[in-house]
Amino acid sequence: MPRSEKRKFYTQARRGSRCLRGSQATKTKEGKSSSSPSHSLEAAGQGPGAISCSTLQSQGTTKVPVSVDARVTKRVICKKDEKEGSSQALLPTVKSCEDSLTKVIAILVEFLMSRFKMKKPILKAEMQKITGKKYKHRFPEILERASFSIEVVFGIDMKEMESPMDSYTLVSKIDLPNNGRVSPGRGFPKTSLLMNVLGVIFMKGNCASEEIIWEFLNKMKVYAGEKHFIYGEPKKLITQDLVKLKYLEYRQIAHSDPPRYEFLWGPRSHDKISKMQVLEFLAKINNTVPSVFQSCYEEALRDEENTTLSPSISTITTCMNAPDPCPEDPVIHEEIEIDASIYI
Repeated sequence: MPRSEKRKFYTQARRGSRCLRGSQATKTKEGKSSSSPSHSLEAAGQGPGAISCSTLQSQGTTKVPVSVDARVTKRVICKKDEKEGSSQALLPTVKSCEDSLTKVIAILVEFLMSRFKMKKPILKAEMQKITGKKYKHRFPEILERASFSIEVVFGIDMKEMESPMDSYTLVSKIDLPNNGRVSPGRGFPKTSLLMNVLGVIFMKGNCASEEIIWEFLNKMKVYAGEKHFIYGEPKKLITQDLVKLKYLEYRQIAHSDPPRYEFLWGPRSHDKISKMQVLEFLAKINNTVPSVFQSCYEEALRDEENTTLSPSISTITTCMNAPDPCPEDPVIHEEIEIDASIYI
């Protein structure tokens, strides 16, 4: 027999003897453990403690090459993914695309607000340069989402201008001083916060306790005593600044001990803002229509009819009908839900 074949023969023989000894040892162990039914179930892979490849490897019963074990694991995972459908595999890509789109929208909102502060018109061509060629086909969607953001967060409407060039202008929903910043200096418009507070007051029967106002504002991540990056110090804003400007009335509830306070529409709000306007704002935030708030919608329609006949009579009538003390009406908890993410 040639030398090379001899080596091959002896190698195979040694391997065979090892396998034989290993199988005998395994049989011996199985024989010892057969008296325990739980062990037999686990060895068969049928019990809660079924033996895994890693367990067998640690016990020395068999050797599983790491590379093979990894390949098998990878194959099992791939098969599982195929069963679950290819849609899950696309989720990270979709999320990445949405994140990029959100960043583009945020940049566009920043640009729009800078133009609002400077009181300059906005050209469509300028906005398309910001969004870039990559999102050219999605520009209408980007513009719509940016417009929605500045409306609900800042209380500013985006309107298309009548001009040869495609241009837009931004108009505050309420004519607050300093472009809605209330006081001179840097900062963002506070119009949205005022609109929300007026909405709560209206839906609570034209009068809302301070506790109810803060319960609502907390849903917007606006807290008393905590400076907000858009609204500044909110308690000072609604109990002092907007009261001085006569957009809100802040008074102590009669016979309350300890003292409790409530909010009403101020005379300037009655003069400058309609109930329908506030209702439309709240409806837009909740992705619905004003008529969903049936009782308030009917009152807003009556208010508009009275305003058409005589604005002064409407204002006087509304002020005279303001309840005293503040009613405990749970409408706000049942009908208005705030998506806090749009304010963050």
